[in-house]
Amino acid sequence: MHEDFIAWVEQHRGTQYDLHTDHINPTFVKMLKTIGFDRNYTRGEGCYLWDGAGTKYLDLLTGWGVFMLGRNHPKVRQVLRQVLDAQSPNLVRMDCSILSGLAAEALVRHTPDGLDRVFFCNSGTETVETAIKFSRCATGRQKIIYCEHAFHGLTTGSLAINGAEFFRERFGDLLPHTEAVPFNDLVSLEKALAKQDAAAFILEPIQGKSCELVADGYLAEAQRLCRKAGTLLVVDEVQSGMGRTGKWFCFQHWPEVEPDIICVAKGLSGGFVPVGAVITRPRIMDAVFNSMERCVVHSNTFGQNDLAMAAALASIQVIEEDKLVENADELGRYTMARLAEIGKTCPFVTEVRGKGLMFGIDFARPENSLKLRLAWDMLHKLNFGVFGQMIIIPLLKKHHILTQVAGYHTEVIKFLPPLVATKQDMDWFLQAMQEVLADTQKFPGTAWDTVLGLAKNVVKA
Repeated sequence: MHEDFIAWVEQHRGTQYDLHTDHINPTFVKMLKTIGFDRNYTRGEGCYLWDGAGTKYLDLLTGWGVFMLGRNHPKVRQVLRQVLDAQSPNLVRMDCSILSGLAAEALVRHTPDGLDRVFFCNSGTETVETAIKFSRCATGRQKIIYCEHAFHGLTTGSLAINGAEFFRERFGDLLPHTEAVPFNDLVSLEKALAKQDAAAFILEPIQGKSCELVADGYLAEAQRLCRKAGTLLVVDEVQSGMGRTGKWFCFQHWPEVEPDIICVAKGLSGGFVPVGAVITRPRIMDAVFNSMERCVVHSNTFGQNDLAMAAALASIQVIEEDKLVENADELGRYTMARLAEIGKTCPFVTEVRGKGLMFGIDFARPENSLKLRLAWDMLHKLNFGVFGQMIIIPLLKKHHILTQVAGYHTEVIKFLPPLVATKQDMDWFLQAMQEVLADTQKFPGTAWDTVLGLAKNVVKA
């Protein structure tokens, strides 16, 4: 063992792309190098990253939403150090952990009455797998209804209710008894529920791959229809929960909504230790664990480990004490309003949408400029969905802001600022967006040359 482990790691700095090419995912490395994202990041703190040259970057990707508290939050780090130094009796298994009990108690302080049982696991997709199993067990039914364009994870159960065919291609038969309905379409949902054979209807209050938000009144009516049909309502708050949208959970923007199961992960980790949580009703949990013989019929190896539970508990306390839910609400309103105004100056922008500090900007073929329409068409003949890189690449190269498109084959760019972001951070982003969007309207021009070259390289690959 190396006495100075960090110094040993630093000796290998700069070889990470070769190591990943040789041993992990060479195609991912190729993609990073193609779009110029092969940066040598050496430090992360709060909303920022620094590369080996000392350049500071504003991180609006946040590890797909994991770094809700920013990177290396000092209060969470302090708690984790104390837990490590305490040499606690971790994962005894034939015992009950005090840390997981306290974390569960803290979590349900922010849920509606009656949602007071928690199952801990390790990731967002695991929470969805758990919700599927719990729903089937509690109702005795098989069918799971989900929404088109949804994203619930990539393990085989959650993949079966993934609304994008791209992710399912070439992986063979998945979980049977699933049915997709259009997002925000109550007529289609009522029709799918009519046979009264659905265990659950699962949806994201904000779809992660499009930033589409449920319409006012939709969740309450979906809840009524589900209860009438004996179907459980499951909300996937893996990305939108823990304060990101200006409420502890996004569904709480509509106070009458009280789901049966809530899936939480990402930001619950504090950005340190993977953790997921399924919050549900006693009757549902009791249907699963209905005897001493079946008291561990659903479990996982690392769920409730002390470091994960400490990270979750510390993260909840930071969000409470530092009023980060309120900051997400106030800063989100300011940023989305300003971004919408900037978007009006660009003919490619169709909509700015989202909630709090989870928002996106959608692009489409312009109608009022023949020259830009022809440019759009030429680009899309080469490669659909690459337009967003005309925004993403200069944001990183010129303005030192890290973000990405919301998903494959989409024209939506999504932004997930940390809840600790400030108005100054958002002004940095807004000024950069104004300049980048202005450059998209200069055809021919450097921005178009870059993205057309990228599209040609992708086609050749």
